[in-house]
Amino acid sequence: MDMSVFDLFKIGIGPSSSHTVGPMVAARRFLLDSAPLDDVTGVTAELYGSLALTGVGHATDKAVILGLMGETPQDVVPTSVDVQLAQAEQAGELRLLGTHKVPFKRGINLVFHMAESLAEHPNGMRFTLTRTDGSTFSKVYYSVGGGFIKEEGEAHQAAPTVGSAPAAEIPFAFDTMDQLLAHGERTGLTIPQMLRTNENVKRTDEEVNAGIDKIWHVMRDCIAHGLDMPGQLPGGLNVKRRAANLWKQASDAKASDNRANDLPHDALHQVSLYAMAVNEENAAGGRVVTAPTNGAAGIIPAVLRYYAEDCKPSDPVTGVRSFMLTAAAIGMLCKRNASISGAEIGCQGEVGVACAMAAAGLVAALGGTNAQIENAAEIGIEHHLGMTCDPIGGLVQIPCIERNGMGAVKAITAASLALKGDGTHFVSLDEVIETMRQTGADMQAKYKETSLGGLAIHVITVNHAAC
Repeated sequence: MDMSVFDLFKIGIGPSSSHTVGPMVAARRFLLDSAPLDDVTGVTAELYGSLALTGVGHATDKAVILGLMGETPQDVVPTSVDVQLAQAEQAGELRLLGTHKVPFKRGINLVFHMAESLAEHPNGMRFTLTRTDGSTFSKVYYSVGGGFIKEEGEAHQAAPTVGSAPAAEIPFAFDTMDQLLAHGERTGLTIPQMLRTNENVKRTDEEVNAGIDKIWHVMRDCIAHGLDMPGQLPGGLNVKRRAANLWKQASDAKASDNRANDLPHDALHQVSLYAMAVNEENAAGGRVVTAPTNGAAGIIPAVLRYYAEDCKPSDPVTGVRSFMLTAAAIGMLCKRNASISGAEIGCQGEVGVACAMAAAGLVAALGGTNAQIENAAEIGIEHHLGMTCDPIGGLVQIPCIERNGMGAVKAITAASLALKGDGTHFVSLDEVIETMRQTGADMQAKYKETSLGGLAIHVITVNHAAC
């Protein structure tokens, strides 16, 4: 396994890791790979498959333009995006990588191929430069989920290394959970201990801790901001933000002297609000962390906050770090052996994987065994098998926001079930990941982030019929 915890958890902006973060990275990388740009007279970006079909709702067009301008997902200021895009639109030109001016108009230099997909993945894009001598230079990239991108010819290879060691140098190399469990049995180490040892090949403990702590800080801030932001989400569906109002109701009830109306599920209600707050921020184009994707970004932060506040750990800092390392291990296995791309295998690969990651992380933070961690992750995926990706209007809003709330609650349930057992169970995590892969392969394309099936057409059809 040649991935790092910092590959799975990347700081970026909403609303989509595959349709926003990945295309922004690809556009910028294309220009960096094409330098120098002094004799460039034009640039064209073409979007295919799911990127074209749901690209406007997922802000793929905006992301590509920002990437061509030299912006990165981790550094772009969300509140500056609309201003930058409006200025470029009005001027009819872009400054490539912030320096070299070329003319640019949507429809001419940014083209959506709605009825065509490229060969290696549903999320394909082609960039082309024209130079003063009339020659052209093109490259094809694929956004394969979670902000990962690959060039043509790489889409079915293992994920690229980002700050991690080649597999041969990793002390606890693993491509399956069975292999990771075997390492644990041989050494007596826990899963988070083994993942930390792997990270230490390229990073010191201090660097690993600082990186994880920064990610958790961004996640906490995202929850807090989402719980404080009323209003309406952009995109045309007129979806109201609910997390802030529901959080105020819950907080007011908790602060009142009369606790007679308290219900046993109030704590889980709060967890669902944490998750919804994150995904409302994501839908609004705010700062989020891929976990492992933007569409499922609320589940892990919500369960982490539940752990830190409701589980009353004696050492929450260490617990959060163990949680994140363990969650990353599950995400790596899912990406390696199936997919975390909704456009490839449906929402089971996003919300389902995030639920499994959160469940496993919670068990690890609470001191569970490796076998219990594996059991929790298996439960998390098993009960999302077959979940489609059918966003209404191509927006990461309905049903995505509520799905994160439900996924967070299911993760806690999965962790609870696993901790109450001894780790023995019938279906293994490796088997359920392979089942998820096969289910995604069998799933019709219209249910895989194209907005051509499921809720995406039936709700709109009903609404139109009523008008």
